[in-house]
Amino acid sequence: MVDVHVVDVVVVGGGIMGLTSAYELSRAGLRVLVVERGELGCGSTSKAAGGLRSQFSDEANILLGARSLESYVRMQDERHHALDLLRTGYLFLLSDEADLARFEQDVALQNELGLPTRILTVAEAVALSPVVSPDGLVAAVFNPADAHCTPEAAVGAYAHEARRAGAVIWTRAEATDIEVANGRVQAVTVARSGLGGGAQREREVRVGTAHVVCAAGVWSPAIATMVGIDLPIRPLKRHVVVTEPVDFDARAMPFTIDFATSFYFHSEGSGLLMGAPEVQDTWEYDLRTDPAWLEHLGDLIEHRAPQLGEAEVRAGWAGLYEVTPDHNALIGSARDVEGFHYACGFSGHGFLQGPAVGEVVKDLVTGRTPFVDVSGLGLDRFAGGVLRRELTVV
Repeated sequence: MVDVHVVDVVVVGGGIMGLTSAYELSRAGLRVLVVERGELGCGSTSKAAGGLRSQFSDEANILLGARSLESYVRMQDERHHALDLLRTGYLFLLSDEADLARFEQDVALQNELGLPTRILTVAEAVALSPVVSPDGLVAAVFNPADAHCTPEAAVGAYAHEARRAGAVIWTRAEATDIEVANGRVQAVTVARSGLGGGAQREREVRVGTAHVVCAAGVWSPAIATMVGIDLPIRPLKRHVVVTEPVDFDARAMPFTIDFATSFYFHSEGSGLLMGAPEVQDTWEYDLRTDPAWLEHLGDLIEHRAPQLGEAEVRAGWAGLYEVTPDHNALIGSARDVEGFHYACGFSGHGFLQGPAVGEVVKDLVTGRTPFVDVSGLGLDRFAGGVLRRELTVV
C-alpha cells in the first residue's frame, strides 16, 4: 500500500448525496475527499426522475424537500448552473376517499410549515394536466412551488461547487476497508484504477481520516459492514422511459402522479419522462429492463392518460431505489463507531432531498444542531421495532 493521505472527512459515494455533503463540509473549512468507484452520479442519481417535491406525510421529509428545492433554485439562478429546473408544481391524482382523507391531513401539516399545497377538484386537476382522464378520480393535491430538474446537471453543478470549495474528488476509486481503533474511525483504504499504464494502472491508497460519510446509496450496507454496522436497505428496481417530442406543451404541465398506481409523467425536453412500478416488485441488484414492464406502462397510460399512448418511446432504463423498512431515510452517526456517519436509504427520495441532507451531514460531522430534527431517522429506531413510516411514496 502506498501514498498515505490525510483528510478530515472521506465521503464514500459520488452521487447527489455525497457531492452535496462534500460541498457543505468543504464550505465549513474541512478537508474533504470524495471516493466514487465509478463515475460521478453513475448509481441511482443518474437514473432518477428528477422530481423536487415537499409533499410528504413526515415533517422531516417536508422540511428536507422544501429546503433542497430552494437550494436547487439558487444553484440555477444565483450560481448559474443550467439544471433545466422547471417550477411547474407536483400534482397527485387521487381515486380513493381514504387517500383523500389522509392527504388532507398532510396538506394541513404542509400549510402549517409554510407550503402552498392545496386540495383541488377533479376539474381543476384536469385543467392543469389536460392529458389526464378524470374517470374514477375524487380529487387531487397540488403544490405549485414543487419542481423537477435534470439529475446529471445537478451532479455536475455540485461537483463543480464542491471542488471550488476545496474538495478533492476521486472517481474509479473504491473504498475497500475502513480502519477502526478504540471505537474510532482511523483511515480508509481506497483502490484506485485507471491511473495510467504499467504499475500505475491500479493501486491501493491509505487515507487517514477521523470521519467517514457513507453516502453510497443502495450499496451503503457493504460500506457499513466494514465497521460492523448493519444498514437495513434493500434494492428495488424501477423503470423509466423518455419519449420523442409530443404535440402539446408538456413543459406547461406539472409533474403528475396517479397515486393509486404510482404512474407518473413530467416534461423532458420537448417530450415526456414516464415511470411506474413493476407489476411484481424486483428486490434485487438488477438493472436489466423488462419488456413486460413496457406493456404494463401502456395499460396504465390507457387508464389514466390515454392521449399519451401516441407518444413514441425514445429511450428507457432501470434504476434502483434504496428502500428501508419504513420508507424513510437513514441519517445519523453511529453509536458504537465514532466518526462513522450515514446518509442513505432514501427510498426513492434521495435526489430531491440531497442539498438539505448535505447541510445535515455537515452538522453531524462538526457537532452542530441541524436545521431539522433528524434524530428519529437514525439507525436506532429499528432496534425498538417502532417504524416511522413515510406514506407519500411513489
